[in-house]
Amino acid sequence: MGQSASSAAAVACRRERDQGNRSVNISNTRSTASVLPMVGYSCSTGEGDSDNRRVEVVSDGTTDYISDLPNECLASVFQFLSSADRNRCSLVCQRWLQIEGQSRHRLSLNAEADLLSAISSLFSRFDSVTKLALKCNRRSVSIRDDSLVLISQRCPNLTRLKLRACRELTDAGMEAFAKNCKGLKKLSCGSCTFGSKGMNAVLDNCASLEELSVKRLRGITDAAAAEPIGPGVAGASLKTICLKELYNGQCFGTLILGAKNLKTLKLFRCSGDWDRLFQLMADRITKMVEVHLERLQISDIGLQAISNYSNLEILHLVKTPECSDIGLVAIADRCKLLRKLHIDGWKANRIGDEGLIGVAKGCPNLLELVLIGVNPTKASLEMLASNCQNLERLALCGSDSVGDPEISCIAAKCVALKKLCIKSCPVSDQGMEALANGCPNLVKVKVKKCKGVTPEGGDWLRRTRGSIAVNLDTGEAELQEASASASDGGAQENGLEFPQMPAQIAAAAAVASAASASTARSSSFKSRLGLLSGRSLVASTLRRWSGGSTSARHG
Repeated sequence: MGQSASSAAAVACRRERDQGNRSVNISNTRSTASVLPMVGYSCSTGEGDSDNRRVEVVSDGTTDYISDLPNECLASVFQFLSSADRNRCSLVCQRWLQIEGQSRHRLSLNAEADLLSAISSLFSRFDSVTKLALKCNRRSVSIRDDSLVLISQRCPNLTRLKLRACRELTDAGMEAFAKNCKGLKKLSCGSCTFGSKGMNAVLDNCASLEELSVKRLRGITDAAAAEPIGPGVAGASLKTICLKELYNGQCFGTLILGAKNLKTLKLFRCSGDWDRLFQLMADRITKMVEVHLERLQISDIGLQAISNYSNLEILHLVKTPECSDIGLVAIADRCKLLRKLHIDGWKANRIGDEGLIGVAKGCPNLLELVLIGVNPTKASLEMLASNCQNLERLALCGSDSVGDPEISCIAAKCVALKKLCIKSCPVSDQGMEALANGCPNLVKVKVKKCKGVTPEGGDWLRRTRGSIAVNLDTGEAELQEASASASDGGAQENGLEFPQMPAQIAAAAAVASAASASTARSSSFKSRLGLLSGRSLVASTLRRWSGGSTSARHG
């Protein structure tokens, strides 16, 4: 009798939850499995829920202690679960629903126009959100200013905001948001259409802003006539600035110069001549640690200015054809703390042995070196191996000059090397044999599109050095795999087919499916692009090697 009553109560709580939250959608919910009511769990709904909890006896005579756990303990357990698992837990009973909502600090929502009607109920349940992502499909109408303002009123403690393709937001909406969320620490916006006034409103009101990432900000149509951006009150707190694909990126020059405590600057595919800006930065910014430059108009003049950052530890030069050995030597001479160096020379042959020998002489603390489209010889590699004795990660890609003699040099000299990536280089099985007899600390080798290396050579290396993980890909298997994936189920694995949904969660899943389909299309496109360009291996490999991979966490 008691068992059936408890089950009925749990079912009632679940029905109440389903009816009250049909319009709520949480992105990244992949699984659609239903959760059955758990017999013996209390469904008290009052504020004194912790006082009303009681230990119950379930059908098999054992004692249910979970209902007697304090709310704080359950909340701590929920922190370790994925978003999908947390959603399942919220279906157990009213108490778990409340605890799960109150302990969720991160939320990702489909930012379509009809989100406005669900905001109040949504943030009544999730009233402790501090990190919010609003993403809209490119083919949909995004939220407008009224939605963003309402969110800012319900989440005054917001510290992180990510906006993607919210094209209906204006300067006025961003200004109202900034005034309500003055504790914002991180802002990331991409493919939005507000302009310099909206950006300045954030910088003028958010004194704790530490990270700013802007990609394709379409609201600034005329860089010359646009209002200068920054620095505002955020100038003192900003530590990271990332600008991507901005033909008007020069508008952020005032902000960069005014960020006195800037430590990380990333500029990707932003038009304009950046030499002058780096010259002005040399005397104003002294704490720079990390610089990423990709497809940027910068020359050795800019690199010589960057060399003034004596604390520089990480430098990425990707497809900057005006940079040469002269600029690299200047950095090596003055940036003695450099730990990570990535160079994509774009096969321009402007960076070679001279610059790398300079790095070997001036940067003894180098831990990671990535060379793409650069042609080092045995002379520079031997110098790097001898002087940079802490070198742990090395990638050589698209280098016509790196053959078996160079690999043999690395095997003999790089005693600290742990991970090695070789791609599209004239290396053969003889190079694999050299690796088997050298590099005593080597734990992982990736070889891709090196036609001289056979599967037998890779197998021999595995057998000889059992402690080394060998990943060999000649390129043929990748094309066959991609073809097979497209023909027999690859679309389903990428989420392009519509899965069957249980009726009780179909309403919530309807909104999520749009985001899932968009993500799948984007992932499929990127995978094809990576297959053609051949750079995905290096990027993913180095992220894992450096421990910099990010995983979706929900807390």
